[in-house]
Amino acid sequence: MHKAALLAARNVLVPAPVLTQAWRGGAGQAVLAKVLKGCAVLPTDEEIAKHAGMLLGLSRTADAVDAIVVATAMKYAATVVTSDPKDLQQISDAAAVHLGLVEV
Repeated sequence: MHKAALLAARNVLVPAPVLTQAWRGGAGQAVLAKVLKGCAVLPTDEEIAKHAGMLLGLSRTADAVDAIVVATAMKYAATVVTSDPKDLQQISDAAAVHLGLVEV
């Protein structure tokens, strides 16, 4: 899916906190490091952080990284690729926004 997105000249965005959750360093991260070369790792700025906090309040959830993913996707009108869409859907539903989610 990642390769297809790059071949189609689509921007692949990774919020920095998502990278934090996935990165553990060492040789075992070679595949992730290779994938990241085709991605834009986005810092979480004040606007995204505040929006994510608002989303946590609306959804009554506690996972800040999930809320940052939703806030980032909303800002960039991006589709989210995830292995666990349930929590992201709960956050977007609470905000009454349609979030494009693709489960892998």
